[in-house]
Amino acid sequence: MWESILSGIESVNNTLNGIVWGWPVIILILGTGLLLTIRTRGLQVRRFGESLNTTIVPTIKSLGKKKQKDGRVNSISQFEAFSTAISGTVGTGNIVGVVAAILTGGPGAVFWMWISAFFGMVTNYSENVLGLYFRKKDKDGNLAGGAFYYIAYGLKWKWLAYLAALFCMLAAVGMSGVQTNKISGALAETFSRVTGAGTNPETVKLIIGIIVAVIAAVIIIGGIKRIGKVASMLVPFMSLLFIILALIAIGTHYYRIPEAFGLIFSKAFNFNAVGGGLLGYTFATVIKKGMARGVFSNEAGLGSSVIAHSASETREPVKQGLWGVFEVFFDTFIICTLTALMFLTTYDITTLSADMEDSVMSMTMFSNNFGGFGTATFSIILPLFAFTTIIAWSYYGEKAVEFFFGWTKEKTRKYIVIIFKVIYVLLIAVSATIHSELVWAIDDTFNGLMAIPNLICLIALSGLVAKITKNYFDRKKGIKVEPMLSAYPDMNEEFKQDIMSGDSEMQ
Repeated sequence: MWESILSGIESVNNTLNGIVWGWPVIILILGTGLLLTIRTRGLQVRRFGESLNTTIVPTIKSLGKKKQKDGRVNSISQFEAFSTAISGTVGTGNIVGVVAAILTGGPGAVFWMWISAFFGMVTNYSENVLGLYFRKKDKDGNLAGGAFYYIAYGLKWKWLAYLAALFCMLAAVGMSGVQTNKISGALAETFSRVTGAGTNPETVKLIIGIIVAVIAAVIIIGGIKRIGKVASMLVPFMSLLFIILALIAIGTHYYRIPEAFGLIFSKAFNFNAVGGGLLGYTFATVIKKGMARGVFSNEAGLGSSVIAHSASETREPVKQGLWGVFEVFFDTFIICTLTALMFLTTYDITTLSADMEDSVMSMTMFSNNFGGFGTATFSIILPLFAFTTIIAWSYYGEKAVEFFFGWTKEKTRKYIVIIFKVIYVLLIAVSATIHSELVWAIDDTFNGLMAIPNLICLIALSGLVAKITKNYFDRKKGIKVEPMLSAYPDMNEEFKQDIMSGDSEMQ
């Protein structure tokens, strides 16, 4: 019975996925990025150096230093907001997802991941700018924002905002399912290699899923502050460890680097079926797999990571927007590219096929390069990548629930949020045993649905993004103009006074 239910779900999802990730949506994603690039005059290129100098560089310099917290609003630091957002994006999609894209779409899919990331840098920037500009503060001082806020209060299409919130809830559950599925798959494979055959892998996966669910529940209960603190501790560690190992592996096969880049570029525009041992895929498949995995990985266009950024203590929308530029760059151009090069320099693509298990191939990639140490390290890196994504998306889903049921009484809304958290945690355990490809496909569909209302709004408010951007850089030049910090006059005045007071953490 369970198998027939899953088969029915798969059939429905395949139909819906073909629509959601059809050419119209792909053109919408690229078109939105192109429009925002034009309206901001290529900000992701012109201001890239500044995005480093005003975000990650000063953050690294300030590590270990104590800072005074703002008592009037319940917020998190810019780095904690960034870490939560990057933990939502840097997940299994950066390792297993890239491997899956190459297996099912060929090496050319990597090129289209880069294209989606180039435009995604300014798309994510714009999301953050609008997210902070239209965020709201409740009576307890909690700052909340996201795509549904700027759709509702910027575009003023409440019905579309509710759709965006609904799709965000579904995407949160789907994203959690993908991450848990990959954790259980990788650790079950490790367990099998260490102990040998004898234990039912499905039982092992379920046990792992339950353990992950319990740990996640403890962190999720603590809210955004606990999520931010956990993410800010784990993200730098796991990212640095992965980067070091990937560079060593690629360096070991340095003579294959030109060949790897050659495959990426030559297969990106291959209108014929991909040759060799890979199953045949047309240009349409290559670009769709690359775009879908690119958006899955860096989340630019989804309107998800902006939810975490909106909880930041900074008063300047543009400054948090610059974190978004670096976020997408780091996620795709660094982590995903290293994974792709590591995979393509390790394997001969003529020996690969699309029906290979992506998580197993990812683990084998590490074990081929580093032996038992690689297997053990992969069994640490992937679960950490995945786990931080799970806790970040729990917050995204929670905020979507709060917005969607904003018309209810506060007490009722709190109970609904608790119910969502319980369901979210239970589904973490259940997702551990579902077939890998089905989980990927379902979340691809949810991501596409979530992106559509967000992209429509970004196009409509692209002029406002350009105006807020110009306002910020004009003020940096010393031009006397009224700061555009919030869409609401009272909050704009409050934030203006904060900036004038000279508090560097708020600026």
